[in-house]
Amino acid sequence: MNLGLIKFLQKASKQNALPSVIAYNRIDGPGSSLDLREFQQAFWTACDVPDDIHLDPTAQWSKNLPRTIGITIDIGTKVEAHPFKPGLIGVRSIEYGTEVTAKSGEVLPIKENWLLKILDIMGLTGVMFVLHNLRPGIQSSGLGGSATAAMAVCLLANELATHPLSHVQLISMASRIEQDMGVSLTGTQEQSNVIFGGVVDYIWFPWGIPRHPDSGYGSSCRLDLISPNNYPQLEQRVTIFHTGQKRNSTDVNSIWLEKLTTLEGYKLHKEKIEIAYMFREALRMLNWGDAIGATIEYCKIRTKLCPAYLDGAREILGFSNDKGCAAFPLGAGGGGATFILAPDPESLEALRKDLTPVYREIPIKILPAGHKMLNLPIEGR
Repeated sequence: MNLGLIKFLQKASKQNALPSVIAYNRIDGPGSSLDLREFQQAFWTACDVPDDIHLDPTAQWSKNLPRTIGITIDIGTKVEAHPFKPGLIGVRSIEYGTEVTAKSGEVLPIKENWLLKILDIMGLTGVMFVLHNLRPGIQSSGLGGSATAAMAVCLLANELATHPLSHVQLISMASRIEQDMGVSLTGTQEQSNVIFGGVVDYIWFPWGIPRHPDSGYGSSCRLDLISPNNYPQLEQRVTIFHTGQKRNSTDVNSIWLEKLTTLEGYKLHKEKIEIAYMFREALRMLNWGDAIGATIEYCKIRTKLCPAYLDGAREILGFSNDKGCAAFPLGAGGGGATFILAPDPESLEALRKDLTPVYREIPIKILPAGHKMLNLPIEGR
């Protein structure tokens, strides 16, 4: 960014029209953790990718590949670009009460600077990015908030830098910076969700899609599983309850990764691929019984690999099973957010009566898009 852009940002600030990006979180059902770099690489095998992946709605060709099913929800992060001092860049978080600044070109590669580094990479100067959550009080809940924030920063920085990187390259950047700078163990599902949105089956390609030399880490084949006109059917059967307890999700992710190096653990992790495919087919066919079954089985495997995954959520799981529903701690279960899937609206309502007196419900809406640009592009630039 050159100094001339500061004038545009100052004008935008006076007009209450600052360039902004809203990025949305996701629900990660069966298939979650298969997006982590190590799991993508451990279970991917060479295959023939159809020229048109939409010809076979069952995607049989991908049945044995690592995949994640992402469901975009109306919780997330807004990032605004504010004018700042010439030659300097900064990132401020309203919810966390943090602020980091540095001279452009002198941003140290340390954990505290992970978002600031994105601005520096993009060559921006004289700008402060301000982040705040769309839902106050929902922080690090297992909804992929840090990855969503990173993608929002990447999208806005890329826009201000006149699009030097593609969407897939931004996914790769956000994922690698978050993990390699020690913020979190992450893959590419939350990052992909912010770009593409909807209820989507992501089939992962850790080294790029065969015969597509322009692809690489962050690439996926994607198939919409539920059309927006059928979202109400899913919304009537899902919600999120918070356990009220939090821990570092890396504690569980690191154990899962360790188990990947043992034969017993490897076989258990590999079973998740088949269950994830079952879940994608259940959603595609609106078969709620099979979707619940796949969710329960996936949760069992994750718990076998690391019992601490269920810490804080065991009582919710018990209530859910009693009502014929499935409960699934989101992410690595560290943030406390627990996904509930019911076979019908009546069962969900009955479960709500059991859980509401003790746990906080986080109401959600399902969205077809993963992000929204505001006041962009900048006029007169």
